[in-house]
Amino acid sequence: MAANENTIVDLADLLRHPEDLDKIPFLKSEFTRKKAAIDSQLKVGLKDQLQVTQSGMSSISDGQRTVNQIKEEMMKIDKLCAESQNMIRDFPNINLVSQVHRNFAQVEAMKANIESFDGRLKDLEHLLREDDEDMENQPNLLSIHYGLTRLRDIRDDAMDQIKRASDASLESHLQDYFTRLDDVIEWFDDHLGTACMNLIPLVQAGNHGTVVRLALIIEEEEKSDKKVKALQDAQREYKDLASRFKSMTSGPKQPRGYKEKFLKTIEAYAQPNFEKAEGRFLEEPEKLPKIMAWYFNDLNAVKLGMANLMPKKWKIFKTYTEIYHRMMHDWLVKHIDNPELSPPHMLSIIDWSEKYYAKMTKLGWDQKDLQPHVLDAREVELIREYRQLIVKSVDEWMDRMFSADKKSFIERKPDTLDNNEHGYFRTKTLGDMWRMLKEQTAVAGESGRADVAEGVFDAMFRALKSRQNMWQKMVDEESLKFKQPSADQEGMQVFQDWLIAIANDQIACIDDNEDVGQLGYLTRFQHDLEPLVTPKYMAHARTELDALRDGFVDLGTHCIATFVSLIFNVDFRSTVADFFTAKWYNEYAMKRITTTFDDYIGDYSKVLHHSLLDILIEELADELLVHYLSSVRNKGAKFRRTDPFTEKFKDDILTVFEFFQNLNTRADLANLVTVDFAIIKQKWRVVDKMVRLLEADKAGAVLVYEEFKREYWDLQMNWVEAVLRSRDDFDRSMLSGVKAKAAEVYVERGPETIMSKVK
Repeated sequence: MAANENTIVDLADLLRHPEDLDKIPFLKSEFTRKKAAIDSQLKVGLKDQLQVTQSGMSSISDGQRTVNQIKEEMMKIDKLCAESQNMIRDFPNINLVSQVHRNFAQVEAMKANIESFDGRLKDLEHLLREDDEDMENQPNLLSIHYGLTRLRDIRDDAMDQIKRASDASLESHLQDYFTRLDDVIEWFDDHLGTACMNLIPLVQAGNHGTVVRLALIIEEEEKSDKKVKALQDAQREYKDLASRFKSMTSGPKQPRGYKEKFLKTIEAYAQPNFEKAEGRFLEEPEKLPKIMAWYFNDLNAVKLGMANLMPKKWKIFKTYTEIYHRMMHDWLVKHIDNPELSPPHMLSIIDWSEKYYAKMTKLGWDQKDLQPHVLDAREVELIREYRQLIVKSVDEWMDRMFSADKKSFIERKPDTLDNNEHGYFRTKTLGDMWRMLKEQTAVAGESGRADVAEGVFDAMFRALKSRQNMWQKMVDEESLKFKQPSADQEGMQVFQDWLIAIANDQIACIDDNEDVGQLGYLTRFQHDLEPLVTPKYMAHARTELDALRDGFVDLGTHCIATFVSLIFNVDFRSTVADFFTAKWYNEYAMKRITTTFDDYIGDYSKVLHHSLLDILIEELADELLVHYLSSVRNKGAKFRRTDPFTEKFKDDILTVFEFFQNLNTRADLANLVTVDFAIIKQKWRVVDKMVRLLEADKAGAVLVYEEFKREYWDLQMNWVEAVLRSRDDFDRSMLSGVKAKAAEVYVERGPETIMSKVK
């Protein structure tokens, strides 16, 4: 069940999006290749294992036959000994005298050894002191080893005899007597360990004598350990028989393990180099081949300089290679299992696998001979993890930058915005965001794999779209705080500055001017993307890029629209409320509005991107028109036949036209404003339709409405009803006639007109 769940999780990771289904053939071929490689490795491993098993079974059978033969021969000898005792007269007496003589000789030899023990130990200490002065060569190494071996045998025999004696009271005294020997052995072991730890430098320096002496000592100790183990086995199985043979009760009693210690020093010698390499690798992952040069130098020194100096049965080059390879495997796997591993480090390790095996091939090793695989055959998995590391990095960067922007935006501190080289307001993180995306694009490209790059770009597209949506949501939420009638207006100017900065950011993303060699961030991003992906993915990428480009335009326009709506909800709240009321006739509200427009345009024309300035002007004109038409719903709005409302409408429109027409000719806006006044004028002609609806007699209102509807297909009946009700001569028959005509009139739907915004 757990395996199935893991499989489902892996599939979910691989197939996150609908377009990932296109990767199924590639994934299938990749898994098929991986399965074939594993099957091949299993077949080779199974074949080798069968051969080893068969060889082992044959050896066991041969050994069993040999043991049985030895057992039979020893039983024959024992039988002959027993029979010979009856054949020789006075054999018991002769045997007793022989034992006494043998014991006497042993005692005499032990006495001589004990008496000379201290002097021989001092001689060895003198030799060790001499070698202390020449640790590189240690000329006395063999002599010291031979002497120590003899003294060890003396101690072991003495301790063995005292343990088998009926009186063990002198055992502690004897142990104290041999204490100095342990100190000298430790001294010798330090010398031997030093030689082992410097074995490769000794070979590289051409000091073959020390290497050979070391090899002879370890080989002798290896033979001694094998003998001890064989005797221990024999004593366990044939204890009574073995006790009769002196050769089976003398000599070392326990294995000394010098060969095992020697093998451990190989690992101990390499370990500091791996630790040093780790520090350099973390700082400069791209230099991993150079950092690991020592590894191959060591193995090459063993192959060329050490193999001929060591016993052939040791297969010293194979031994070194197996130990070093295992350490390299463990070192690499430790890093790839580290959840904090960065993408550059992961990529360096992935690339290192192929280079590693190429170098090992030059040393004479096939990849199949080096087990386990240096990366556990996880390259495909690591490529996927590498992609996820980049994706994770992109998401984390985007989250951090947006969190910083959100904090600054909500707090609305005055020093949280920048000005670019043109003086336009900009947020501080936009350049950093695109710089980060460029860096992560380069990291993805370094993998040399289109599937990695494509997965990263999918994540970048999602992150950019999410950023657009979050900005729009946050702009809407914050603008609502100022639109409430009782809202505190402190900080509104800074909020408006932020709206301008956000809008400018969106234009910077798509602002291409090929004539002067200027490219927006999105186009530069596309240029970085194209060489890293397949043609098939590029078609998908162009769709995503177009969607992003549209999203930048929409967000920039939305910020300008929000900026304008704030002006009407805050600055003109009381002014607009007086339209079409009695106060309207006696005040110059439209002039005050256009004067405020002039102030805003003057203040922001230098800090707003020139392409957005036209949008700002158009939004001001449209929003003013919508509010003007919608004011028919104002409390107290009423048009009396006797009031000069027609002249007032005309006066307001002329004021508006004068303001917008003069913008193109103002010196302070030269080369900045390119808005077409004719478009604004055409939109405002709808006011004439409203006036005609107010002026028409009751019967003619139906015809005016029909003409109005045919020209503006999205004319809302609710608004028409509000206009009719604002007439002082309104009656229900007038409204019924208009509604009846509305039911009859059929108009073609077309592009939205200004009346779609008037409810």
